[in-house]
Amino acid sequence: VAIQCLETVFKINLEDTHLAPPQHLIEMFTNSFHKNDMLPLSDSLPEDVEKADQLKDEGNNHMKEENYGAAVDCYTRAIKLDPNNAVYYCNRAAAQSKLNNYREAIKDCERAIAIDPKYSKAYGRMGLALTSVNKYEAAVTSYQKALDLDPENDSYKSNLKIAEQKLRDVSSPTGTGLSFDMASLINNPAFISMVS
Repeated sequence: VAIQCLETVFKINLEDTHLAPPQHLIEMFTNSFHKNDMLPLSDSLPEDVEKADQLKDEGNNHMKEENYGAAVDCYTRAIKLDPNNAVYYCNRAAAQSKLNNYREAIKDCERAIAIDPKYSKAYGRMGLALTSVNKYEAAVTSYQKALDLDPENDSYKSNLKIAEQKLRDVSSPTGTGLSFDMASLINNPAFISMVS
């Protein structure tokens, strides 16, 4: 109902294609990231790349042992040695999520995507983190992008359905989100007298 009221007030419709943004939010971010030269441009030395890969493997072992803090530390050290490797950021995002540091996980996924815009796992992990902070619309977009890149991934399909359902739940008047019944408000005599 709230959407209908907004459409009426602003004389717009969700189907108005001329109002659609030219890109998804994630693509806008990625393009902005590259344009602003926020990415490290230096090439790492071969020995640094090798050491960074060893640290990644060490971090992966910590993840298997559920020692997530140590995993974050290993991935962080790997990133310092080879800051242009999207996998290190994405792995650190997974560890951050396990520690409930979802905002840090989102930042790491954004960084991984800026380095490699075709890295489906980064979109998938970002979707998980976004869902955890109740940003369902952005999570849906992340999962859709992950599925665009990896259409057969059942995990992305399942998580997309969950995020879409949560988005519907918080968008409905009876949902558990912050939405409310606009029709009841508009038809409330006290509200009508207040705005008159």
